[in-house]
Amino acid sequence: MGISDLINKLQPYPSRPRAKSENTRSFDLPLVVTMIALLIFGLVMLFSASWDFSLLVHKSPMYTFTHQLMWLGVGLVAATGLAFFNYHYWRKYIVAVMVATIVSLIGVLLVSDIRLGATRALFNGSVQPSELAKLVSIIYLAVWLYAKRDMLHDIKLGLIPLGVILGVVGGLIYQQPDLSAAVTVILLGGLLFFLSGGEMKQIGGLLLIAVAAAWLVVQISPTGNERVNDFIMGLKDPTQASYHVRRSFEAIVNGGWIGVGIGQSQAKLTGLPYPPTDSIFAVIAEELGMFGSAVLVGLYGMLVWRGLVIAQRASDMLGTILASGLVIWIGMEALINMSVMVGLLPFAGNALPFISSGGSNLVSSLAAVGILLNISRQHGESPEDEDERRSFSAVSDLRGGDGRRGVSRTRRSQRARSQSSRR
Repeated sequence: MGISDLINKLQPYPSRPRAKSENTRSFDLPLVVTMIALLIFGLVMLFSASWDFSLLVHKSPMYTFTHQLMWLGVGLVAATGLAFFNYHYWRKYIVAVMVATIVSLIGVLLVSDIRLGATRALFNGSVQPSELAKLVSIIYLAVWLYAKRDMLHDIKLGLIPLGVILGVVGGLIYQQPDLSAAVTVILLGGLLFFLSGGEMKQIGGLLLIAVAAAWLVVQISPTGNERVNDFIMGLKDPTQASYHVRRSFEAIVNGGWIGVGIGQSQAKLTGLPYPPTDSIFAVIAEELGMFGSAVLVGLYGMLVWRGLVIAQRASDMLGTILASGLVIWIGMEALINMSVMVGLLPFAGNALPFISSGGSNLVSSLAAVGILLNISRQHGESPEDEDERRSFSAVSDLRGGDGRRGVSRTRRSQRARSQSSRR
């Protein structure tokens, strides 16, 4: 009998298992598997969708695919680093990161590198700060809302500063012009405000302002006005939709249930605009059919589900807000891209996450997944304020059934403890 066996026999009760150290905690395995599946799916379909486009535009059939592989390497490095970077440290560094992001957005306007009628990129079109701005805005707003959680009911300290933050970032992005990215940032800001416990009357006011601003932008912007008109015409008669959407319809109908086979798409060869980027979902629908499209939608659904599970299990309020915002952003980008291709939304330039060609979007999306993995690693840690964690349980359920501010529960629980101690 060994010494360890003897010690165990002498113990009247089994020893309590030790908490896992930060270095030995595991990541959320379903999320990792889903990400691997999405990345492999994306590389296969990007190669199929891009070779003819790359040959025509860049004189090399492998140009787009090799650049995507390069940015995938950068994104995986970023995701790995952020998976081991404690998300609480963002409270120290996010202001500097946000300032750098705003400077880069201003730099885009100063450089004025016009490509396809817009100025959205730096370094010869390699980097689009608007994609980074979406990620940084979510992190900044999560930290800011967490810090101001006890003051959200005060319109001067809650809603108005939030509007200023979103207005600055969204306004700079709109000037590029990138209407869809600006709208995405504003929608995410309103969503995070809702998840943080903002009062319904404030949220209603924010929605009214957003709707009025959107209407004004559409009236002023020729691009926005044209896209909305094309969308309305397409709803009335699909044959009157925009050229882009009509070609997408052709690809989807041609694909049928099981598709024409990988690499066999005709639409990408006969005028489908931007098959490796905006229109890659149409190529997927043609080559893999409804079945392949459903598999892709299922992968995105799995990603969103695991992200919300991580948000629910987060050790504190900051982790819950941050995880919810990041995963909903990725899901929203995918939903918008696919909905546009089937004529359910006005045309927008949102990329299909992990699938579309584009280094900035790929790196930003992988960085978001890295942060999600870090939040999942800290599952089980005791939060600094247990009352705060309990008070925010409604947020982890996306405030289902909670029509009031979840933050106020902290005060009620503190009063209850004080009353019980007097007894």
